[in-house]
Amino acid sequence: MKIAIVNDMPMAIEGLRRVVENAGIHQVAWIAFNGYEAIEACRRDVPDLVLMDIIMPGINGVETTREIMRESPCPILLVTSSVNTNSALVFEAMGYGALDAVNTPVLVGGNACDPQSPLLKKIAMLNILTQPVPPGFHSHVTVAQSKKSPLTSGSLIAIGSSSGGPQALATILQSIPGDFHSPIVIVQHVDAQFVSGLAEWLNTLSNIPVRIACDGDRPVAGVVFLAGSNDHLLLAEDGTFRYSPIPRDTPYRPSVDVFWQSLEQHWKGNITVVLLTGMGRDGARSMLSLRQYGAHTIAQNEETCAVYGMPKAAIDMNAAIEILPVDDIAISLLGTANGARSAGR
Repeated sequence: MKIAIVNDMPMAIEGLRRVVENAGIHQVAWIAFNGYEAIEACRRDVPDLVLMDIIMPGINGVETTREIMRESPCPILLVTSSVNTNSALVFEAMGYGALDAVNTPVLVGGNACDPQSPLLKKIAMLNILTQPVPPGFHSHVTVAQSKKSPLTSGSLIAIGSSSGGPQALATILQSIPGDFHSPIVIVQHVDAQFVSGLAEWLNTLSNIPVRIACDGDRPVAGVVFLAGSNDHLLLAEDGTFRYSPIPRDTPYRPSVDVFWQSLEQHWKGNITVVLLTGMGRDGARSMLSLRQYGAHTIAQNEETCAVYGMPKAAIDMNAAIEILPVDDIAISLLGTANGARSAGR
């Protein structure tokens, strides 16, 4: 990959440069010392990936991300030493299309250059996500051919999102009233270390409580559950949430497809699934399967997506019944929860 580095600290730049070059499979495309330089450099030479600092003088990583995604869209990974103390800025930048965030590596004993270092693992994952989909691509989870006896009932709303997702989720949850009568389960592509901050941030904006889904929890009406692990969230046969590391080889962790396919197996009430902004194809195939199973399916439209990848994949497969701007999705969900729409099951 051709990787660009945006950082105002010479020591951080040198550390990132060493990690990228010592990996042996990447090269540094260019280096920018501030946001203005990065925006201009992207106009001239769009890299395969940008390693973006959050805190910089003049124009910070949030505004730089917004401008790059508007003018010269490309994958952006937030790399900063202050990620835990600036989680709101991280989520804001992800709202503009940044894919994920990781702490700046500390070069002690060469550990940062290990292929299993957090930074290089993130780069490897994003490299997979940005590749063309190979022929015969399919989800790793097989839906059971025979359905078990109903263990769950009522309506459930499941939302999948990735880059740009935090802001889209905030927009939807701000429009959901406090007396909402369905559980909402969100699978957002974000590293586990940031999930608690995302839940807290969304909770300040939402009219209904936002919680991290824990092993053994059950979907509860009027509560938002957020996948909270780098393992995959599942709805188990007994109607409780479970986490599983399998499938191990999917680049999406947690995976929308894995959770949605578990819903098809074990949730017998009405299902509405929503696929929001994000890079890649996660959720597309399971959305199609759920539509055929009788669920109501919604994809965010291109105009309001920060990254039109996941919804486009679903729309191209004719998996989406509705294609809506993000501001209208909550209205559709209210109709679902109030029984205005049959799931056709």
